[in-house]
Amino acid sequence: MASISDLPVPNLFLASLPDDDLAALRPHLERVPLTSRLILHEMGEPIEHCYFSGGGMTSLLIRLEDGANIEAGVVGKEGFAGCAALMGYDDAAPHTSMIQMPGIGLRISSRLLRDEMLRRPAFLDGVHRFSQTLNAQISQTAACNAHHNLLERLARWLLMAHDRADDDVLPLTQEFVSMMLAVRRPGVTVAARSLQATGAIHYERGRITVLDRARLEEASCECYRIVRAHYRRVLDWPPPGAEYELKH
Repeated sequence: MASISDLPVPNLFLASLPDDDLAALRPHLERVPLTSRLILHEMGEPIEHCYFSGGGMTSLLIRLEDGANIEAGVVGKEGFAGCAALMGYDDAAPHTSMIQMPGIGLRISSRLLRDEMLRRPAFLDGVHRFSQTLNAQISQTAACNAHHNLLERLARWLLMAHDRADDDVLPLTQEFVSMMLAVRRPGVTVAARSLQATGAIHYERGRITVLDRARLEEASCECYRIVRAHYRRVLDWPPPGAEYELKH
């Protein structure tokens, strides 16, 4: 397996592949900037490329007829955007994939990636594992949105963003957060101020800084812990103890 430092971007899924599998992909990986709000895939449209990020976060959105976007899940350095193409959805993406926190990534033809996956058992196993964890996250998110209050949901969402960020500062606007949580902006303001009052975060225009990870976990509902446990069991990520360490 490759060291993170040997990769064009520090993507954990790529680093988990056997050396021979990664060597087969390397010539086909194209380095690309992943800028905020960039659309990688449109819901219902073909998935032509898969994207591996080394930081930042991609939102998987469901678009409704009235134009509203509802976030179903998120993907970061632990996996890749476009996994549905390897599961038979290459002609019609089940979600819109939009960059939520920017970074640098690698893209590759989804058809080429699928062909290599079918030839390589360890690669296929890795895709199945990532797909399983992503599906678990999406299911838990649906339950959370239906049952838990906004403050709990915001804390859960910030923890997921913090897991995938490069440091403690999350470049997130109030407008963006309200869109992801499908609530009005004043509600986000109230919830964010409540978290700030506990010392968990510092909230200002255009960014949120995580000050105390443990307090943020205390404010979250059980959904974050359930999903995190599933990711650890299946992907061995994030590492134990990481949730209490700030990223200095």
